[in-house]
Amino acid sequence: MEKNQTILPDFSALIPVMPEAGRRSRALYRAIRRLIETGQLPAGAKLPTTRDLARRLSLSRGAAVDAYEVLVAEGFAEARVGAGTFVAAEVPQLSPEGPETVGDETDHSGPPHPCTLGIAMADERTRQIFRQLLHRRLERPQPNFYNYGDPSGERELRRAIADYARVARGVRCHPGQVIVTSGIRHGLDLVMRAILRPGDAVWLEDPCYLSAHATISGVGLDIVPVPVDGEGIDVAAGEAIGGKAAAVYCTPSHQFPLGVTLTMRRRLALIDWAKRNDAWIFEDDYDSEFRFSGPPLASIQGMDDAGRVIYLGSFSKVLFPGLRVGYAILPDPLVEPVLALRRQMDRQPPSLPQGATADLLNEGHFAAHLRRVRKRAEACRNALIEGLQGKATAPEQGLHLIADLADECDDEALAIAALELGIGALPLSTHYLAAPKRRGLILGYSGFEPEELHRAGRSLAEMMR
Repeated sequence: MEKNQTILPDFSALIPVMPEAGRRSRALYRAIRRLIETGQLPAGAKLPTTRDLARRLSLSRGAAVDAYEVLVAEGFAEARVGAGTFVAAEVPQLSPEGPETVGDETDHSGPPHPCTLGIAMADERTRQIFRQLLHRRLERPQPNFYNYGDPSGERELRRAIADYARVARGVRCHPGQVIVTSGIRHGLDLVMRAILRPGDAVWLEDPCYLSAHATISGVGLDIVPVPVDGEGIDVAAGEAIGGKAAAVYCTPSHQFPLGVTLTMRRRLALIDWAKRNDAWIFEDDYDSEFRFSGPPLASIQGMDDAGRVIYLGSFSKVLFPGLRVGYAILPDPLVEPVLALRRQMDRQPPSLPQGATADLLNEGHFAAHLRRVRKRAEACRNALIEGLQGKATAPEQGLHLIADLADECDDEALAIAALELGIGALPLSTHYLAAPKRRGLILGYSGFEPEELHRAGRSLAEMMR
């Protein structure tokens, strides 16, 4: 039989210098684990004895024993009676060099390129008011300011959100159904983890909001792409593809990225499907505040009499993303399961911005803000449309539009070329999962001056000829 070879005498050279203070056994464990994961200690290789390792690294033998015990317990090493300790046969493999960057090193400090998505409309009047509201809250803090708060959020904000959602979107709810989150993705992740199980099937619009795709995948759910046409998500096609899904995620007010609004008959079909299949509808009311011609259709949640809709909203795009205040409005039976998970994750949302946001809503400042920024958003949309010279049509709602391209065009290459000109376009084709791909550019018009959007549109029009 082939004998396992003992680690070479210079094994200790592979181990970084142990710290003089702190848990040296833990440092040794991390160092050896890293050598195993990167393949520098191959599967089956014999590790030195704890006595020998302690002598080489000037450690106590107890520290070496502790490190080996953790490696064995976690499956990185195997202890064989009478033979020694060996690297396990199957372990994770990582690049020895590690990732090229640690975290996100993109510089977000500079001004965004025109047409970049997700930029909120800056409003000086709102900024001044919000600063005053924050200052007032700090000058006269409520008693609960110095205590841990409600994991569902401050009651006055939940009441204000419930009032706003009832009036503005026809949502049927009470404050006890509202859970304050740090945004729509947080709410989606939190609720899905609480009520669904890994492996459950979830319908997702195709093309889709890629951040939602990442969130749903991260929860361990099985994504079923359902095509979107001019009426929104195709419920009949979804039933033909995978009718037994546990939930559906959709953006009915302004589908991302195509921008279509889910028609009434499709809304009713979706509610009917959820009832028949005991499934949940995650309604992301994306961009519902920005409608430029006529009132928006009522929310799906307000039309649902069976309690199957989870309504997700956020103040990020309508105020500013840095606020990090969103909300989930849940059917009553889901509130406690979701709160139980929330208590384990982060205890409560921050109280200071919640109080100021509640004041913004309750004192009428938010409604006035909406009137101002909606008018400016429409002017920005018109400027971009004019600059594009017929390459796109004006959407009736939302903060982005689609400039369509011929099927033979490479929208990914065009988006790269646009970026080189300082224009933040996204390729439409990359948002498709299974449906036939349309070619186009996704262009945002919020947060920029009409003049720079007009110039960007003209540059893009030249490129698309």
